[in-house]
Amino acid sequence: MALRTERDEGTGVALVTLDRPDRLNAVDLATADELAAVWRAFRFDDGVRAVVVTGAGGRAFCTGIDRGVDVPQPSSPYTIDDPLIAIGPKANDLWKPVIAAVEGMACGGAFYLLGEAEFVIASEGATFFDPHTTYGMVSAYEAISMAQRMPFGEVARMSLMGTAERVSARRAYEIGLVSEVTEAGGAVAAALRAAEVIASYPTAAVQGTVRAVWSAKEAARARAMAHAPHLIALGNLPPEQQAELFRGRSRGRSQDGDGSSSRDGGGSGSGGRGGFRTR
Repeated sequence: MALRTERDEGTGVALVTLDRPDRLNAVDLATADELAAVWRAFRFDDGVRAVVVTGAGGRAFCTGIDRGVDVPQPSSPYTIDDPLIAIGPKANDLWKPVIAAVEGMACGGAFYLLGEAEFVIASEGATFFDPHTTYGMVSAYEAISMAQRMPFGEVARMSLMGTAERVSARRAYEIGLVSEVTEAGGAVAAALRAAEVIASYPTAAVQGTVRAVWSAKEAARARAMAHAPHLIALGNLPPEQQAELFRGRSRGRSQDGDGSSSRDGGGSGSGGRGGFRTR
């Protein structure tokens, strides 16, 4: 099992942990199926009134799809098979509140989960970035999800800068992606405290509020998501070219350091192959 689920019967809070720390909690097909199954099961479990989702190991919340996954694609530019499209709670018709607790990296396909959480709590060492363009892939579903949580310019910058730049927890808080920044290692505890408060309130009122808040952005999101399949099909490089870019960057990192930069509102520093700025 790549997913660990714990429940506190007294508080009504469940903790869902992506448990593949050796793969930086990247999602393979089995993990995707487990996530969908656990969200759907929570719909029938009246003992669970709020959920926290996080990643094991401290180095990453989730780094998107596992690079070892092979997903054959149809030839039509209007359809695409995306194994991550149903890993979030809303995609599985769960309207109980979900809080994301981020330690370490959250990138790429992690935004399917972050985009469907009610809010995000991150530790001070958390970073957010979108590697798609670096490797010749269109950021569509991920960018659209983040456009519901971040200002347009911030989404555009993160999506277009790829692996060259990372958004710090501090900057993520400033732009509204993150609602609270904790000390290192404190994100899960803070998320559980918030979840316990929410779970203590009348369930019908809480779920109705979740549904109402989501409805405020649902129409625009649905229309944008409808464009995603053919944008990805038309814009993505062939898989073998993506793999070559990935191998090339991996070689560069091992020789010269990470090569990414991280920016926050406080200024910049240097380091790594391409400089290390904080956003």
